[in-house]
Amino acid sequence: MRMTVNGNELYYEIHGNPEGETIFFIHGAPGIGDCRGDIQSFSPLGDEYRLVFMDMRGSGRSEGKPPFTHEQWTADIEAMRKELVNGPIRILGGSYGGFLTLEYVLRYPQNVTHVMLRDTAASSEFNQLSIDRALNSDLANISEDDIYRLFEGKVHSDEELKRMFGAILPLYTVEYDEEKAKERLENIYFRHETHNYAFRYNKPEYDLTGRLKEIQVPVLVTVGRHDWVTPVVCSDKIAANVQDATYVIFENSGHSPQVEENEKYLSLVRDFLKVRSGDGSRVTK
Repeated sequence: MRMTVNGNELYYEIHGNPEGETIFFIHGAPGIGDCRGDIQSFSPLGDEYRLVFMDMRGSGRSEGKPPFTHEQWTADIEAMRKELVNGPIRILGGSYGGFLTLEYVLRYPQNVTHVMLRDTAASSEFNQLSIDRALNSDLANISEDDIYRLFEGKVHSDEELKRMFGAILPLYTVEYDEEKAKERLENIYFRHETHNYAFRYNKPEYDLTGRLKEIQVPVLVTVGRHDWVTPVVCSDKIAANVQDATYVIFENSGHSPQVEENEKYLSLVRDFLKVRSGDGSRVTK
C-alpha cells in the first residue's frame, strides 16, 4: 500500500491481527534497507499484534523527496501513526532505525507505550571502532578509502554503493552464507543519495545519550555479541542510561539476532510487551 505523508509517497504494509495492539517497525540502513527484512523476521507476531511496516522516505519503494533528516523521518512516522492508529504505538527499530526510534520517542513521548531497540546506538561515539573492525577484517573488493567514504557518506553512485555493501556483507552474521548474500544483494533498492545524507550530515551530529533518562516507558535493548557495526558497547551505554531497561545480548548473533536467533528473539519480544511501565525490570543474558 502507499500513502502520501508530508508531501512524500511512502510504501507500507499492514500484517497480523487487526484487533491487536499496533507495533511499528523502523528499518535501518537508509538508502539500502527497507521493510521486507522486518516482515520476514517479525510476521509471526501477527497472531497477536497488528504490525505496521514501512519503507522510510528515500529507501526501498518509497518516494525520495529530501530532506532525509531525523526530524523529517520521525515526522513521517508520526504522520503514519495518525493515519493508521487511533492511539499510542509500540515501536521497534533496528540499527539506524534504532536512531530514529529513539528520536521518535523523545519527540513524541505521549504516543509510545513500549520501545524496542535492536543493534543500535545513542550516539556516533563508537563510529571509529566500527571502521577499525572493517579495516581489520581482510575484506575483498573494498579498499580502506572505500570504507571511509562509505562511513562518511561520500559514495558516488548506486552501483558503487552496491559494490561496497556487497563487500562488507560477510561482517554482518556469525555464519556467512555466500549464496543467500548474493541473492539478497540483487534484491536491494540502492539509493546512494539517501545513504550519503544520513552518514555525511545526520550521523556526525547524532548524540542522544544525555537525553536517554527522559524516556519514561519500558525499553528493550538487544544486540548480537558479534555485531561489528553497532558493537555491544553501544547497547551497554543505552541500557545503563535508560530508566526502565530490559537488556539482552544474543551470544550467537552478529548484527541481526532477529534473523540469526529468530525464535528466541520473538519469544523475548512477546515477553517484553507484557511488561508495564514502571516495573523497572532489567535482564541480561
